[in-house]
Amino acid sequence: MRLLLYNIRYAVGGGASMHVPLPGAGYVLGNQAVLPEITQFIKSIDPDVVGLIEVDTGSIRSRNVNQAESIAADLGMNTSYETKYGERSINQMLPIVRKQGNAFMAAPRVHGERFHYFDTGIKRLIIELEMDDFAIFLVHLSLKYRHRHLQLRRLFDLIEETKKPVVVAGDFNTFWGENEIYLFMKAAGLTSANVNSVPTYPSRAPRKELDFILYQDGINVTNFEIPDVRHSDHLPLVCDFELAK
Repeated sequence: MRLLLYNIRYAVGGGASMHVPLPGAGYVLGNQAVLPEITQFIKSIDPDVVGLIEVDTGSIRSRNVNQAESIAADLGMNTSYETKYGERSINQMLPIVRKQGNAFMAAPRVHGERFHYFDTGIKRLIIELEMDDFAIFLVHLSLKYRHRHLQLRRLFDLIEETKKPVVVAGDFNTFWGENEIYLFMKAAGLTSANVNSVPTYPSRAPRKELDFILYQDGINVTNFEIPDVRHSDHLPLVCDFELAK
């Protein structure tokens, strides 16, 4: 089984074009050349499951293109996506922002997604993809330290309720890397596939380990890599694993 985790930054790119004609203008104007590049990269990896963070589900920035559906169609996969804010969030009323979400993609035979929500923070979405023998959670944690740790408590409870081995993947926004989630990992019985704590952000000169693929006993990681591609401000994570016999 091959899992690809990638924060694609709404396919606006990761270079200087983001700040033309004004700083941060790319977040509003978009860059229509980037999505095909991301799609081609994902195809080259040939993943079984894809977890995408920061997906535009059809705003004016993406010219009303749902990036999750577009990529999934090109890959021949199913997709499950949702905006990452709570139902009562003011962000659900804002142009562009209300279309910002996360997405899973998987082979057509894979079903069983569920949506959970954190009780705190702006980004609240948790997507659970239940497979026959294991489950994957996709998350994008808060930028605020206190909110992150309240979110980790909620995530721990969800993991405890799951009777199958669990994989947790996402952008944890951990500015102190694995040290910040050490106790959470120990409590939940999770191990990082990135054993050398290779940084993933920013992609042009990585200094921070923000993105993680974590796994429990019952899952054996056979290969892990961080491709040096710069279609986003984050680097992607690729993890091959199998169920323990």
